[in-house]
Amino acid sequence: MALDYVGRLRRLAISDSQAADQAAEAGWASSSLSPKTLALARLAALVAIGASEPSFGDLADAAVGAGASPDEIVDVLVGLRVVVGAPRIVAAAPKVALALGYDLDGVD
Repeated sequence: MALDYVGRLRRLAISDSQAADQAAEAGWASSSLSPKTLALARLAALVAIGASEPSFGDLADAAVGAGASPDEIVDVLVGLRVVVGAPRIVAAAPKVALALGYDLDGVD
């Protein structure tokens, strides 16, 4: 069965509240992305918007719980650099490290 991506895009473009309610009921899951891919994309979004440190913890946990390795999470940062710029990555790296249980300030 083909995905109705055009219809989904239209509903997103008009901010269809019914579509948002349905997505919330489904736990914001994706019908075509794996939980791991979706968790990594959400982490990438946090980096892109310059989210605060506490925001990273739950999503890093979700990514690891879905099978992402710390190396894959760092690869997301590396891949984002050309899109969001080095300053955004420099700001996000310590937040991601703490979410993964590492304190970069204590590393020499």
